[in-house]
Amino acid sequence: MSDSSEKISIVEKIGYSLGDLAANLIFQTLMAFIAFFYTDLYKIPPTTASAIIFFGGMFGAFFNPVMGMIADRTNTRWGKFRPWVLWTSIPFGLSAILAFTTPNFGMTGKIIYALVTYIFLVLIYSANNLPYASLSGVMTGDMKERNSISSYRFTAVMIAQFIIQVFLLPLALIMGDGDRALGFEKVMMTFAITGTIFFIITFLTTKERIIPSVEQSSSVKQDLSDLFKNKPWIMMCGVVIFIFVTVSLKGGMYVYYFEDFINNQNLDNFLSDIGFYGFIDGLNNMFVGMGLHGFQWPKEVATSGYSLFNALATIFMIVGITFSKRLADKYGKRDVFKYGVLISALFQLSFIFCSPQAIGLIFLIQVLHGLSYGVTIPLLWAMIADVADYSEVVNNRRATAIIFSAMIFGLKVGLSVGGALVAGILGWFGYAETIPVQSDLTVLGIKLSMSIIPAVTFFIAVGFLFFYEIDKNKEVEIEQELTRRRSTKVN
Repeated sequence: MSDSSEKISIVEKIGYSLGDLAANLIFQTLMAFIAFFYTDLYKIPPTTASAIIFFGGMFGAFFNPVMGMIADRTNTRWGKFRPWVLWTSIPFGLSAILAFTTPNFGMTGKIIYALVTYIFLVLIYSANNLPYASLSGVMTGDMKERNSISSYRFTAVMIAQFIIQVFLLPLALIMGDGDRALGFEKVMMTFAITGTIFFIITFLTTKERIIPSVEQSSSVKQDLSDLFKNKPWIMMCGVVIFIFVTVSLKGGMYVYYFEDFINNQNLDNFLSDIGFYGFIDGLNNMFVGMGLHGFQWPKEVATSGYSLFNALATIFMIVGITFSKRLADKYGKRDVFKYGVLISALFQLSFIFCSPQAIGLIFLIQVLHGLSYGVTIPLLWAMIADVADYSEVVNNRRATAIIFSAMIFGLKVGLSVGGALVAGILGWFGYAETIPVQSDLTVLGIKLSMSIIPAVTFFIAVGFLFFYEIDKNKEVEIEQELTRRRSTKVN
């Protein structure tokens, strides 16, 4: 098995990170808006939307191990994983456009169309993102370089998250001339074209340096057997599931939180007092002066509040990311991740004490939550790469893609359950998309989905980390052992 611990260039790190920016323009939209898109824009009942998100997502989740086995057995002159980033770039964009298009069918036709296009999207996502994630595990064997790559990568994730959570709703209103459904189609088309270009750049700028020995081979049965004997993998799979249940649930509920929970008048006063409207007026005037008369920030209080709420959280997540590598190098990825999630869970829980009028407190909690959670963001996939290294040490052969595919399986399960919970909880608590003011029961469901429920799922994720054995000392031990083995083979 060949290996290189050479320093990875900034160009390659940026090129690799653009792949995550491309994927997350779609992935973040799914997490934040798929339930809202189905219920409020495509007018599918909440319980039906919940079923589509769950069953469609689970279909994609079970495809991941299959894709992992395919990717591990792919051999081309470009490597195992890079070709898949290229091959799926155009289909990924096409699937995103179709999934967020609203053809004028009857209810049965809408349901069938939504289910088919959602399944298509999550299948293509797996075929693209699994090899992309696996690529980070074979670009270098150096743990510190791997942490650095993860920091670049998840800075790109935060940029995508900022674009989606801050600008998507305003852009949909602007590009659709007030028609959100049409606006979503136009925005997703823009994202699809941009993402395709970024995936091609990722393919062209990256290199696979850890190449399995020619003599390495294994059966599917052996792959699965090794996987289920790998305790760190089992623990990380649990972590991934509950992290993404939480992220998908709370992220998907934000738009309802601003539309139906927060007091509109208090929010309007808050935005005025902090100078938000003055800033927007200046921005609008600047665009008019540039001749861009169509680009005017929409005059909707909930949309403005939602955008600022997410903007502040994302900015402070990026601040948290800047501390991540240094903390992980000093204390180890596991401990930094564990305590970062624990602290962010406590902040999430504190939303239960916020009244609809407590706008300043709501924004402050979100800022603190973003800061503490941001520290954990680059570490998750770097920890999964460590699990692949652990598997190689124990089994004396590398199976990067099957490890990552199992984790992305957990991600898809979490995304499916979390997204389905958004629509399911709304349906359970009597949400009606056709009425301007929701019942007290519905508002309670929204509040619980922003506080107690996601805090509990975060706490469960922390619980798994107490049984994850790859701490700082184990990281060093694994790295040294693999370096020794690879240098011996080369010599």
